[in-house]
Amino acid sequence: MNKPERKLTEISFNRRARRNYEVLDTLEVGISLSGTEVKTLRGGKVSLEEAFVKLQDDALWLFNAHIAEYEAGNIFNHEPARPRRLLSRKREARKLGHKVKVQGLTIIPLRMYFRGKWAKLEIALARGRRMYDKRNLIKERESKRKLRGLNK
Repeated sequence: MNKPERKLTEISFNRRARRNYEVLDTLEVGISLSGTEVKTLRGGKVSLEEAFVKLQDDALWLFNAHIAEYEAGNIFNHEPARPRRLLSRKREARKLGHKVKVQGLTIIPLRMYFRGKWAKLEIALARGRRMYDKRNLIKERESKRKLRGLNK
């Protein structure tokens, strides 16, 4: 028997990621969070715009992701921009770290969501786009849009 598919609840989406980077490969990882961070995520107060992922001590870490402080929190509230450990297999983390080091790629977060009750992050192995690549991408998109409009 197949397990029923758990419902995905989108929390945050990194809009700049696909514009500034060419996504080569994606991976779903868990996030190690404190209680007040989870409550803030349920409210959707998170920003992945400036965030990036780095490999340290055979573990992936998320930096510069801003999760706002919980309004009803007390002295045990979390720090908004602290580094957060990503939960992945050590082999997967090493493989991504090797590609970053050898091929000059980067690891960026694409979106954050809840799968059932667990907070997940979709990260991507990506190559940065140059300005002329972005311009060519915009030209191609506009020409496809015009062709679709003419065919109707």
